Amino acid sequence: MVDIDVSLVQRLLASQFPAWASITVRPVLPGGVDNRTFRIGDDLAVRLPSHPGYESQVAKEATWLPTIAPHLPVPIPVVVATGVPGSGFPSPWSIRRWIDGEVAHHAGVAASVPFARDLAAVLRALRSVDATGGPEAGPETWYRGAPLEHYDEESRRALAVLGARIPSGAEHIWERALVSTWRGPAVWFHGDVASGNLLVHRGRLAALIDFGVCGVGDPACDVALAWTFLRGRARAAFLDDLHLDADTVDRGRGWAMWRVLWSLEADFNDVLATATLRELLAG
Repeated sequence: MVDIDVSLVQRLLASQFPAWASITVRPVLPGGVDNRTFRIGDDLAVRLPSHPGYESQVAKEATWLPTIAPHLPVPIPVVVATGVPGSGFPSPWSIRRWIDGEVAHHAGVAASVPFARDLAAVLRALRSVDATGGPEAGPETWYRGAPLEHYDEESRRALAVLGARIPSGAEHIWERALVSTWRGPAVWFHGDVASGNLLVHRGRLAALIDFGVCGVGDPACDVALAWTFLRGRARAAFLDDLHLDADTVDRGRGWAMWRVLWSLEADFNDVLATATLRELLAG
């Protein structure tokens, strides 16, 4: 594995984009899982895939973000340059404009109705973007936007392993999510609507970032945040403003349940997963 650090970024800039090589580079913390991000001065950021499995996201974002951005009511990443493997780094990478904002936190906006409605408006707008030729749901979207059946074996294994330690209602939620499919045209989905990809300013949604697993297909995966993050009236406002049918909401609940089962199988004491399970079972 290559150490992805400030020194590497400086070498890449010096060899491929010398105009930016003299600008101060500093890591962004927390560093992310799929990608590592570093700021270049105040206006730019470098984003490097942490594993070969994420390499295709570089070209996808460079190709499709300019198509999506004009239709959304909040900023999304703007790619200004794409780098190639070099300086000991084996993958393509990108430079993008820095977007100001704080990462969404439960204490700040999880119960905020205005924030929930901001997010629902962005996802509605995303679904309205012309999806012609967009990246199809499948392996490169980590099956976001595809039928939940892809994760059925994994989820049932987790249910068996966890057994009586979790309520029987968990299996019912999963079963209910599996009985329907998206019957509309394929639409754009983000694929990773999580708190770390939502930037906030003064309690309102300021930006939606990290479109690495975006694609066209079933938008249900973007509904999961209703249970993984939002609470109370904010959840109700979000679900109402999404303007989706009940079956798609059920599949969104299934996506949230899949994440819970995966997390609890790995660590039964996962506090966030336990809290999400509680919210899912409560409805």
